[in-house]
Amino acid sequence: MHTAAPVPHPLERLWRRLVLTLEMIRFEHSVFALPFALTAALLAWRETRLPAPAVWPRLGWILVCMVSARSAAMAFNRILDADIDARNPRTRNRHLPAGLLSRGFAWGFTFFSSLLFLFGAAMLNRLCLQLAPAALAVVFFYSWTKRFTSMSHLVLGFSLGIAPAAAWIAMTGSLDARILWLTAAVTLWTAGFDVIYSCQDYEFDRREGLFSLPARLGIGRALMLARLFHIAMVAALVLLARSFAAGPAAWAGIAVTAALLAWEHRLVRAGDLSRVDAAFFTVNGWVGVLFFVFWASDILLFSPGA
Repeated sequence: MHTAAPVPHPLERLWRRLVLTLEMIRFEHSVFALPFALTAALLAWRETRLPAPAVWPRLGWILVCMVSARSAAMAFNRILDADIDARNPRTRNRHLPAGLLSRGFAWGFTFFSSLLFLFGAAMLNRLCLQLAPAALAVVFFYSWTKRFTSMSHLVLGFSLGIAPAAAWIAMTGSLDARILWLTAAVTLWTAGFDVIYSCQDYEFDRREGLFSLPARLGIGRALMLARLFHIAMVAALVLLARSFAAGPAAWAGIAVTAALLAWEHRLVRAGDLSRVDAAFFTVNGWVGVLFFVFWASDILLFSPGA
């Protein structure tokens, strides 16, 4: 005689779904753009010299906005691409096509994350709230781009690249054009590593009629373009450092970033994509973290009056 399995408590079911959702959106990869946003926030603090009691709450709400916007965008992307993911051997085991999560729950998570982002923006300042719908539109728009343009990698890059400019606005209530060099750097960096990652789907994208630079140019030329994106990223960081009269630690951070990007491109070859995950996840995670460590050290220790 079989005993019926115990029915999980509703809160337990909700918790399991949330854990699965965080796995689905690769929550830990929020680290990619966050260090650059925090760098922009510290640069804004250096320029305005806000008192500490005013800085910490703003940094907290910037963190809330960054994580919630990315979570909403990733969940939306997974929903929109669920049917495509189901046909792709590399992605058919993702949570939605595999049936681990329902689309209804994913939509609910997307809606909640979007509301949290709007609330966080409202807690920062009026301009942040006014621009928040446009920011959501940008990060959601990316999910459609692979259906009609090979420049989808740059759209994804811009989706992350607006984070430093948004952090500056969050700290000051206005935009300084100098921080756009960091927006350009993050845009080019993200586009470059997304090109590398998309090489894995070269054959699938061509078969499905999806747009990507590897599908359009071939893997070899796409990887060359990714290198050019990353060279341009380093150039944008140099211009950023010059614009803000950066000190020695910040320049060292740029050198470390360039070295890590060079290593990333040594890991991947047109005829050998076996180390794409190491290039994409490991190296790029260190790029953001170490960049922030060096620039934060420069701002906090070497700035005039620090």
